[in-house]
Amino acid sequence: MEKVVTYEYLRSVFNGKRVLLTGHTGFKGAWMVQILHWLGARVKGYALTPEKSTDLYHQIEGDSLCYSSIIADICDRQKLQSELVRFEPDFVFHFAAQALVRRGYDKPAYTFQVNAVGTAHVLDAIHSLPLPCVGVMITTDKVYDNPERGIPFKEDDKLGGYDPYSASKAAAEIVIDSYRNSFFNPRDYSNHEKTISAARAGNVIGGGDYSDDRLIPDIVRAISFGETVGLRNPVSIRPWQHVLEPLGAYLQLAAKMSEDPVRYSTAYNFGPNPEDMLTVEELTQRFIASYGTGDYKSFAEQGAPHEAKLLLLDSSKAMRDLGWKSQMDAYTAIQWTAEWYADKKHSAHEKCMKQIKEYFGEG
Repeated sequence: MEKVVTYEYLRSVFNGKRVLLTGHTGFKGAWMVQILHWLGARVKGYALTPEKSTDLYHQIEGDSLCYSSIIADICDRQKLQSELVRFEPDFVFHFAAQALVRRGYDKPAYTFQVNAVGTAHVLDAIHSLPLPCVGVMITTDKVYDNPERGIPFKEDDKLGGYDPYSASKAAAEIVIDSYRNSFFNPRDYSNHEKTISAARAGNVIGGGDYSDDRLIPDIVRAISFGETVGLRNPVSIRPWQHVLEPLGAYLQLAAKMSEDPVRYSTAYNFGPNPEDMLTVEELTQRFIASYGTGDYKSFAEQGAPHEAKLLLLDSSKAMRDLGWKSQMDAYTAIQWTAEWYADKKHSAHEKCMKQIKEYFGEG
């Protein structure tokens, strides 16, 4: 696997730096905590308690990898501002979100509160910081107004969202852009010394995801109980990525922003290669084959809420500006994910670190 961004480069940027990571107890956050700790960063996490005792953050003993772990709500603006300003971070990665489409239908107002207003709270806190700071705001590929024509979205395409989750993330993007223009304008960087970007990635897979209503966790749960996996949308196409792909991209983006804070204060897509797309059914078949056991069936769910069937990203801007590109095809991502869940001999942290070192280089 060609190394686009390496341990040596990232450690030269993050070693000894203070990094605030919101959403550190989530799936992607738990992987990011391990990477940042490995790179020598001092990580302060800010998030809600993990929803399940089996969540990855518990399995890796995440608190032991953090300089500080604050269990609090992103909607508590004063608490967040106090914790961020006191820590004086060099970097902020904003992962905290209500990240499930179906939960967005169940709790629409809460979803907008967390994803749009919560993002404003993070940016407010950065605005209060009297020191230079790099801020990477994580959104999603679902921020685009998607007529499902099969044309990959570029960063300047129209934002929108049919469902509350997608719309809340599009709203977060508008919030980010407003703060960037109003308070963190690149043309005025010498005065405020803040650089803010938005990072949009696709559907991630990887070991340690136990979320509800997500494909790989649903498959793993069904296999563990000897049940048949049920597929609601077998022909839906998603830009599947191993979790290390977007995390590596976020780190590379933050590193570039620290080097040239004016140039990279913008939005970037980080998606897989356009020709590397799989349907839900194809991914399920591959995962079951790699895992070594399991079965599935498709079914038509009556009264199911709307979910996009086709979503593609154009990542040429990230390739051109950052030198970033996807390193792992979908089949490799599925294999790594299946191997993680199938390995019963090693701890969750050991399994994660093995893949982290293989992806970035041994270190």
